[in-house]
Amino acid sequence: MKRLAELGARYGVGLDALAPILELQAIDPTASTAVRAPLEAVDRHVADSLVALELADVRAARRIADLGAGAGWPGLALAAALPQARVALVESAVRHTRYLERAVAAGGLANVDVVHARAEDWSAGIGAHDVVCARALAALPVLCEYAAPLLMETGVLVAWKGAVPEDEARAGAAAAVILGLEPVEIRVVEPYPEAGRRTLHVFRKVAATPDRFPRRPGMAVKRPLGT
Repeated sequence: MKRLAELGARYGVGLDALAPILELQAIDPTASTAVRAPLEAVDRHVADSLVALELADVRAARRIADLGAGAGWPGLALAAALPQARVALVESAVRHTRYLERAVAAGGLANVDVVHARAEDWSAGIGAHDVVCARALAALPVLCEYAAPLLMETGVLVAWKGAVPEDEARAGAAAAVILGLEPVEIRVVEPYPEAGRRTLHVFRKVAATPDRFPRRPGMAVKRPLGT
């Protein structure tokens, strides 16, 4: 696919594994996305995912967790671009994890694990990742609470966002302090010309996350920190 080749050249990475995944996504009714046509999905999903490669921490990552993976973006794109990294696609819905397993097999991505779990229940992931990603998943305080226990010291949370309201940004920063994180950067990105407002919110783990985290499933949304 010509557009995949253009994106690969833009970031200096190989993306051949993504072509059969885009083809599968177009026909598989269990793919968790309304954007199925490959020519549209290559921008809306792949290009949007790959902007994280602008961050040095992502480029250097060895263990990445994609939370609420859904149809597999950004995790699948980052796994193709970063073959040295081990990528976990963390998804709580069985229907979606079965699709993700098919997508990983279609792309031949040997560096990807599909994890059927909620972020709060994934004990095997605690303290094991240098990057945690989340795209179109939750508000910043919730994402910080999901990610902090899973990050190793100095690891980063990267959250894909559009324009974030001031109250959400303040709550995210306050939650980060409680969790041992600190806000590092809000990077404005342009994954493709028609993308509109896109930002990557980056938080770094600078201290141990208190032992009371993660809280039980659902609490991060029901009683968000920092609000």
